[in-house]
Amino acid sequence: MGTFARSLMSGIICVFLFLGPAPGFTQQDDHVSVDDQGILRWNPSGDEVFGFGINYTVPFAHAFRSAQKLGIDPEEAIRHDVYHFARLGFDLYRVHVWDCEISDTLGNLLENEHLRLFDYMLHEMQERGMRMVLTPIAFWGNGWPERDFPTPGFSTRYGKDACLVNEEAIKAQEKYLFQFLNHVNPYTGKAYKDDPEILAFEISNEPHHRDSARHVKAYIQRLLGAMRNTGCEKPIFYNVSHSVHLAGTYFESGIDGGTFQWYPTGLGAREEIRGNVLPNVDNYDIPFDDVIRKHGGAKLVYEFDAADVGKSYVYPAIARSFRKAGIQIATHFSWDPTFLAFANTEYNTHYMNLAYTPQKALGLMIAGEVFHRIPLCKDFGKYPENATFGPFRVSYEEDLAEMATDSVFLYSNDTDTPPPDPGKLERIAGFGHSPVVGYDGAGAYFLDRIEDGVWRLEVMPDAIQVADPYGRNSLDREVTEIKWAEWPMEIRLPDLGSGFNIKGLTGGGEDIPPADQYRILVKPGVYLLNRAGVESNVSATTPWKNIQLGEFTAPPASISDTHVMHDPAPEIEAGKDYLVESVIAFPSDSMRAVVWAYGAGWARKQITMERIRACTYQAVIPSEMVRRGFLRYYIVIETPEGVHTFPGNLDKIPSAWDFRDMGQYEIRVVDSGSPVCLFDARRDNDEVHRPWLPGSGLYPVEGTLDDELQMNVRELFKVDPENPNAAEIHDYSMKFCFQERIKGRSGMSAFSELVLNGRALNDKPCTVQCALITKNGQCYGGIVEVLPERGNYRLALDQFKPVRMVTLPTPYPTFLPYYFEPGGILPLNLDEIESIQVSIGPGIPASELGQPQGIAIESIWLE
Repeated sequence: MGTFARSLMSGIICVFLFLGPAPGFTQQDDHVSVDDQGILRWNPSGDEVFGFGINYTVPFAHAFRSAQKLGIDPEEAIRHDVYHFARLGFDLYRVHVWDCEISDTLGNLLENEHLRLFDYMLHEMQERGMRMVLTPIAFWGNGWPERDFPTPGFSTRYGKDACLVNEEAIKAQEKYLFQFLNHVNPYTGKAYKDDPEILAFEISNEPHHRDSARHVKAYIQRLLGAMRNTGCEKPIFYNVSHSVHLAGTYFESGIDGGTFQWYPTGLGAREEIRGNVLPNVDNYDIPFDDVIRKHGGAKLVYEFDAADVGKSYVYPAIARSFRKAGIQIATHFSWDPTFLAFANTEYNTHYMNLAYTPQKALGLMIAGEVFHRIPLCKDFGKYPENATFGPFRVSYEEDLAEMATDSVFLYSNDTDTPPPDPGKLERIAGFGHSPVVGYDGAGAYFLDRIEDGVWRLEVMPDAIQVADPYGRNSLDREVTEIKWAEWPMEIRLPDLGSGFNIKGLTGGGEDIPPADQYRILVKPGVYLLNRAGVESNVSATTPWKNIQLGEFTAPPASISDTHVMHDPAPEIEAGKDYLVESVIAFPSDSMRAVVWAYGAGWARKQITMERIRACTYQAVIPSEMVRRGFLRYYIVIETPEGVHTFPGNLDKIPSAWDFRDMGQYEIRVVDSGSPVCLFDARRDNDEVHRPWLPGSGLYPVEGTLDDELQMNVRELFKVDPENPNAAEIHDYSMKFCFQERIKGRSGMSAFSELVLNGRALNDKPCTVQCALITKNGQCYGGIVEVLPERGNYRLALDQFKPVRMVTLPTPYPTFLPYYFEPGGILPLNLDEIESIQVSIGPGIPASELGQPQGIAIESIWLE
């Protein structure tokens, strides 16, 4: 059980006050309608509605059960998280309500603890200025990621499929929807149907219709009628991103708009996805948008995420594509409750929390600004040209999302971008270093101008990822640790000047020595910064916007063991320095990290690692030790209590007579110009992205000690039941990002051939396209005929031409573009390559496309 589970968050939660409307809304507007052009507008002002926020599930299912198991007060947990929503500027909330937990088999609404806690949560969000879109029906059980637990609802009795067609199940849904909308929230005193903070309803979550258009229309109209019979005048939406051939039917049923989701990197990779995913989010193309426009339907996104991606740069690009598609409202799925985020058990394909994923949370904050600042339907072109749009910039190479205006400066990583006019800044949120703030810690920080010469500084603790959060997770294992430490910070703001005064608003409100020029020492908490000579009457209890100045919440320090996170390069070049970089998590700062290096022959050296930021350390193994053969080393952590030697975490130094662990970090050292392996089936199969294929997988090569990845495609094109009218694309592709495999190699431009070692299946040749993908989404390839005989099949790199890049992992929903085409074609730069794409389909004669096609790959390399 994690430390967080043993001790609820330390932090100060002050009294919540309703301090004003959410950003983008005016206090005079009290309801929403859809105009003839399909635009959600506030009434009576007529202003466009826009909102951005999160899904969050503490009142239900796994989160609710986990709070009970860990001894967490769910109300307190909600208050902590809603405060973070306020700091990030989220103004919208959505969830698919677990109807199975708050209904009976007849559809009666049950007044139980789940519903009460849900009402409490809605009230707390509204007090912070958030609005809601509610989805009353989820259809599924309450188990994930566990087994389903017994629940009393109609969905439990009938299941999703029967709920769409069974008469008794439909009656239960009608009754439930009627009672749900009429339910009076005891904390607000308003029925859901009448609450002005609830903007709209989505009838159900992802229904997946397989029935006829006539029956589907009748089903939707019955549920819509049950909701309208309550007197509800709010817009009512229906999911239109599944079974999209029925799009016309959905709108003919009388709905006000359609709901969409986007998982541009698929779901459930069970490991972090590497490589540039900006091509995957370049365009949210809705092929049936003409149907929506014809019926004047509005559009909102109920769920989205770049699942299994641990980086921050992607979220503003997703928001940009949504705005281009005419979408006014979007909510990310799903925010990890802070009490669960140490283990990421709720949805292990997602991971989002301010304390535990600070850079991703800042990226999501910037995405929210995109929704509030970029005009609806604005087109900024294609990637990579659209990486800068309006005041926003995204960078894969820097893992950076940023926004820079005269008054607001937001960034998710180190940036050299100067704000346009630092003297006009009112709000800063960031991570790391920028031209106005320099910080060595590994948590987010917020700077807000309260009045002339007075600023509020909020600093979150360090988040240290100690395991891949996208694997098989458990409440018994931390994937991210929290460290409370004191780090230097430099603040260079004209409104503060040098030598500004600083006072703590948390932790007892102690006075702190003035800044040494621009430099202060800070630990997690909230501070008041005053320009020298400026007095202020504000205090910790002073209301400001939708918070109080002294509010702060963060999980306690959790590190109890020593962790060393280090991935050595698989292969490096002889005669060159080798940089060893590691993240080291240790309960205190009283430690020293040393690399014990062993080169070829008897060369050995101890090198002290230097801290470069928070818990990141580096050391350089000099070139004279990097000789052809193998480089081996340990990382030794020296503490007052003893030593820890990694990778085995032994309590002895490597020179001890009884040191038994020979499992050093080991790197192949080769001569410059040696072949570079891009893909090895045995080593890399688990990280390949490709559609599931029956019988496909890793197999031993008969009569050898080698292994091969077999991909045998019986049908290159299959009708998609979610989009049966889609154009036929005869293609099966795999993609592997080899970026980490070649990070120790250089001089790629010197290579002349790509070599595929493998064979064709089905006792016949197979035409295969091999392509190299660069860091900016350029894709160049060539075609080779692979024979049934195992061998090396060569392609000349100077003959590679631009080819289409398949968006892998496969995005969802399935109507989205299969291929990415960049905004412009650049020459192939081999020094910029990071992925290999192998496709079956291109070059195959039309007469053979219906035949089985297959290939087995052992390895791919450059020489």
